[in-house]
Amino acid sequence: MLEAAGVEPQFEDGIRVTDGKTLNLARNLFLEENLKLVEALEDLGVRARPITTGVFSADYLDKEKYNLVGKIKKVDKRPIEASIQAGCLPILPSMAETMEGQVLNVNADVAAGELARALQPLKIVYLSEKGGLFNGDTNEKISAINLDEEYDDLMKLWWVRHGTRLKIKEMRDLLQDLPRSSSVAIIHPADLQKELFTDSGAGTLIRRGNKVHVNTQISQFEDLQALKDVLVRDREGLDAKAVVDRYIESLEEREFKAFFDEGMSALAIVLPPHDGASIAQLATFSVSKAAWLANLSDNIMTSIKKEFPKLMWTVKQDDENLTWFFDKADGSLCRHGEVLFWTGIESGDEVKELMVEFGRHGRQMFGDNNLESRLNRAARAALDQSARAQQARAYSTSSRQASRTNVLQRQIQARRIAPASSRKYATTTNP
Repeated sequence: MLEAAGVEPQFEDGIRVTDGKTLNLARNLFLEENLKLVEALEDLGVRARPITTGVFSADYLDKEKYNLVGKIKKVDKRPIEASIQAGCLPILPSMAETMEGQVLNVNADVAAGELARALQPLKIVYLSEKGGLFNGDTNEKISAINLDEEYDDLMKLWWVRHGTRLKIKEMRDLLQDLPRSSSVAIIHPADLQKELFTDSGAGTLIRRGNKVHVNTQISQFEDLQALKDVLVRDREGLDAKAVVDRYIESLEEREFKAFFDEGMSALAIVLPPHDGASIAQLATFSVSKAAWLANLSDNIMTSIKKEFPKLMWTVKQDDENLTWFFDKADGSLCRHGEVLFWTGIESGDEVKELMVEFGRHGRQMFGDNNLESRLNRAARAALDQSARAQQARAYSTSSRQASRTNVLQRQIQARRIAPASSRKYATTTNP
């Protein structure tokens, strides 16, 4: 368009120098596309409202160097909120004005970021023809990036450069100013519905996440009671606290690695291979509902797999997060309501041996190393004890009822065999 109008693009430090003619062409194009998008949405039954001014206030970025290019100084979110409250989708271009009313060109990504900082949304979605960020080594789409855990290592990779490097840095800077639960999704326009209205999402999801801590000794936990509370969390059984106490005592005598976030809303305990074995065991995996929603379980599992490429664990078949475990495993086997999962095992003999062992013993193949097995046994014991107590009470009650029935029957029988004269005499003396 600029070339057709006889305008030769000029850049300084990667920023387009914008003179009056360029700005006029850009402004007309933005307004035209804004109106087209609003009309298209209205045709689909979506109420939309064009907001072409009054949101972004800016100063000159460097008037002598870039001319009519602005740096956003203030965002007025009232027009956006009024549109949303009216049930309309706000559509706005990346244009800003100075205090004197001069229109300035601003970077669209920067404008979206400043708007997000003002609105503090749960999710920001960027539409990209590529549909996300891609791993330069494998050419595979990156499904998720947890910045707190991966940022430093990511920025060292050879393929994280130019636009990709700038995009990741911008997303990190943006998320630092938003609630930890906020995230950024980079997706293809065709995947917008999937991203907004399904759990699986699409493209690349970028979030701050939570840094995963690793302890190898019980003494490294600053708050031992907090650790116990996490292990008891959502567990069945009247004896759960005592079981956890004994479990922690057993960990003091063996090698383990505990993976957890800052607040221990997600905690995993892994037992490394020993006695010639090659497969580590995920002994317990405790994740709060909030941590599931924040994808902390992904952070924890990613860290575990880095430490222990070969891993096995069991989950109840009725676990509400069973689909997530299937997604994280390379293989599985179901037996009597329990599912064995494994990952990183490539040897057919190892898989066969694992399946045979699980087929014979189920979760008990892990012995007392598995906290879930201990808690389940405690829960069953508590139920059996309760059942025996109820049975004893029922027997006692039936005995008392039988005793009262026998007494009553003897009284009735005594009345029936008493002499008639006695009854007659008693009646006649009471006129």
